[in-house]
Amino acid sequence: MIQVYGIKNCDSVKKALKFFKNNNLEYTLFDFRTQDLPCEKISTWLELTEMKILFNSRSTTFRNLKLKELNLDEVSQQEWLCKENLLIKRPVVEYDGKLIVGFNEENYQKSFL
Repeated sequence: MIQVYGIKNCDSVKKALKFFKNNNLEYTLFDFRTQDLPCEKISTWLELTEMKILFNSRSTTFRNLKLKELNLDEVSQQEWLCKENLLIKRPVVEYDGKLIVGFNEENYQKSFL
């Protein structure tokens, strides 16, 4: 089963969900706006990917919280990801013990088709 993490109104998440629907792939959506993501999940993801891939320093949330001024190290970034899930790049897709962050149609075709 494919598990998608993100928010429904995010363009990248919409593209990912459309890809899965168009290719008849079953998935479930974990919505950051309605559900709290446990910090343990973020720790698990960081075993599969790098902080610079998971932490969205270009997001509106990042700018609104003025986090650039804090010059965060990776430990602080992980703490912020736990407190504010909207700092996570979207979508995050888990499947078969693997992780894909963001939407790239070519990568999705290679991974899922």
